[in-house]
Amino acid sequence: MGIGPEKSSYDQKLEPKPDNMLTKESPTLYGLIAEFDTPEQLMVAAEAARDAGYKKMDAFAPFPVEGLSAAMGFKDKFIPILMLCGAGTGLCVGFFMQVFGLGWSLPVNIGGRPIWSWPNFIPIGFECTILFCAFTGVISMFALNGLPQPYHPVFDAPNFDRASTDKFFLLIEARDPKFELGQTRQLLQNTETLLVSEIQVER
Repeated sequence: MGIGPEKSSYDQKLEPKPDNMLTKESPTLYGLIAEFDTPEQLMVAAEAARDAGYKKMDAFAPFPVEGLSAAMGFKDKFIPILMLCGAGTGLCVGFFMQVFGLGWSLPVNIGGRPIWSWPNFIPIGFECTILFCAFTGVISMFALNGLPQPYHPVFDAPNFDRASTDKFFLLIEARDPKFELGQTRQLLQNTETLLVSEIQVER
């Protein structure tokens, strides 16, 4: 028999746990980011990463860099198709509204002209085509880019606040099939980079 009152199960639950029992997940590597001084250096690094077979990468610059998308091997396949579908939808909606309004809902005989005079429907049909196409493009751009995105792991990279002023950055994500920490770091260091940093993210 022990000496003293035994602790109830409720008291045992309230006891603080030792530090070694408090587990915290370690940060996960999100990728490697390289910093550059000029857009030409960024272009060279992007081409090197593309030629090495990397696909999951992104570039950050304070202004649009002509040819950077091609240097990264980025090809926009989805937005043009979505905009074409939006344009077709707008055309159909524009014609349907007029056919329904003038043909079924409220037919009006104007000087004996035919009610189903499709040439009269072209201006509004055209305007609806442009409207739907434009809205589809903007919404698709936001959706496919994951916007709005108040936080991104690259925000914690050293000097990344200068990506909007005078520095250029190339990110290679760890989820890329060809990513290997040592080889990827060596690839970036072989370019004219100022700094190569690891980006960690809490999971």
